[in-house]
Amino acid sequence: MNILDKIIGDKRKEVALKKTIVPVSQLENTALFERETISLAEALRTSKSGIIAEHKRRSPSKSVINQDLNVQDVATGYENAGVSGMSVLTDGKYFGGSLEDLLFARASVKMPILRKEFIIDEYQLLEAKAYGADVILLIAAVLEKAQIKQLSEFAKNLKLDVLLEVHNEEELQKSIMPSIDMLGVNNRNLKTFEVSTDISKELSEKIPEDFVKVSESGISSVEAIKDLKNYGYQGFLIGENFMKTDNPGKSATEFIKDLTK
Repeated sequence: MNILDKIIGDKRKEVALKKTIVPVSQLENTALFERETISLAEALRTSKSGIIAEHKRRSPSKSVINQDLNVQDVATGYENAGVSGMSVLTDGKYFGGSLEDLLFARASVKMPILRKEFIIDEYQLLEAKAYGADVILLIAAVLEKAQIKQLSEFAKNLKLDVLLEVHNEEELQKSIMPSIDMLGVNNRNLKTFEVSTDISKELSEKIPEDFVKVSESGISSVEAIKDLKNYGYQGFLIGENFMKTDNPGKSATEFIKDLTK
């Protein structure tokens, strides 16, 4: 069993438990549920940098990245840096995140926020909306085509943008549908954890032009982004590169200055 299988097994139990405690009606009655969402896809289409900066305390591949910062300061720093959007990890067991992180980020900034989570159930999309997300992530590696369709259409009904993540051509082919806004290529091999932007380059021409192309994981240099822009990528998800510093906002500011000069 690989790490992804373990995470999904735990996630099924977690969602089932949450459903017994917090009913759907409670999520739908939260203050943020009726809030008008902001489109990350639109922000990326018009952005000079295309940076989606992540808040991530730890990960299965790197263990602790940074547990000393509060999410509000990170979010404000990122927005001041001029990023296009922010990704907030909400998985607790493997990434040290929470829905409260999403809530505090939302309270701190106006930019689009992505709930980065292992989504397997419509309930998690209602949570995302209730806690202030604008965008949700679906991972093709853990979902059947019918599930991708069901979850992405449900998200669109909630006025949430959908970022669909793929790791290879097979996943990409089952994911191309009108209810997806952005197609993200994860440069990390989920079996070996090795990272290479070659996979983004290989898949770029197979992604139809109607989707915003996003490259994820292992992007740590301005050169890598400039290179990927030549392949039509407009979004770049960066987490560890900023989060491993004492001041992720400052790190993002310097990176974006360098990228856009």
